Amino acid sequence: MKTTALLGALALTAAPALAQQVDPNHKFAWGENIGFLNFADAGNPPGAQGVFAYPTHLEGFVWGENIGWINLGDGDGPYANTTGLNFGVNRDPDNGHLSGFAWAENVGWINFSGGALASPANPARIENNRFRGFAWGENIGWINLDDPNVFVRLVCPADINGDGLLNFFDVADFIALYNNQDPRADLAPPFGVWNFFDIAAYMALYNEGCP
Repeated sequence: MKTTALLGALALTAAPALAQQVDPNHKFAWGENIGFLNFADAGNPPGAQGVFAYPTHLEGFVWGENIGWINLGDGDGPYANTTGLNFGVNRDPDNGHLSGFAWAENVGWINFSGGALASPANPARIENNRFRGFAWGENIGWINLDDPNVFVRLVCPADINGDGLLNFFDVADFIALYNNQDPRADLAPPFGVWNFFDIAAYMALYNEGCP
């Protein structure tokens, strides 16, 4: 009885502030001088080190076939962006605007505040779960996050398969990730340990639903 009560209590708690993943069907942005940029597939298994969006910051890697890896931050955000040791892309939790710097080993710094300087201004931001606006790299020019056809979209954290629905299949996919000790199923402290608390955290997200 005590275990059942605890399960119910944890499942009904407010969902933690967890990351949103990139929709595998909408994972590309376009750089005018560098081509397509893949926000989703970095890491092993694919997606484990892709871009994740938290309420206050981003983390993970973008892959550009023509320029290599772009690092959006190590996850210890929001980032100060005062030195090369604390860089990263921040997200304003109130309006979704993106700011700060990403680092690309082969092309240097990419300024996610740069779109505000465009004419007309079109700041990089996350709006209705999709990226919009522009980022600027001194060595690569504009990265277009605002194309009507080629854009990056986020999925609801509980929508594991990214089909826009919450149902049994999402629960089954989460359990599969959990059983494989996939980082995407490591949702609650102590991190690096897959246990009951990760399952409870997922059920809290599931019960909260999607926007």
